[in-house]
Amino acid sequence: MTKESPNPNGGEKPAFDLEERTALFGEAVIQFAKRIPVNPVTKPLINQLVRAGTSVGANYCEADDAVSKKDFKNKIGACRKEARETKLWLRMIATADRRPNTMPANFGRKRKNCTSFLPQSGESRDAIRISSFFCH
Repeated sequence: MTKESPNPNGGEKPAFDLEERTALFGEAVIQFAKRIPVNPVTKPLINQLVRAGTSVGANYCEADDAVSKKDFKNKIGACRKEARETKLWLRMIATADRRPNTMPANFGRKRKNCTSFLPQSGESRDAIRISSFFCH
């Protein structure tokens, strides 16, 4: 994938590449996980959240280096799986830690969109388009 390619919409701000965006997602998950109080309930949830959230980027890097279309689709599928799993762990943490303002204000939107940047099954590498994931 291209690194900081020109914005296809003609804007001055370059579009982020998926490797950078998935890395930013993993970093955001880590920073969020550091703020969760550790107790017997949250400890395994935090571990699972960090594993799933950082796996999205790792699996994308593998997909980007895929040797065939089939390999690419398989590894992108793993990215989507980890992104969906991250949503689940965020939900479980929100349930386990009921303190006010536990979740960052915009994290719910990001959680809902965390699979939107990955191609659907059958889409080619060129079909990947990013619109609203961690672009602020």
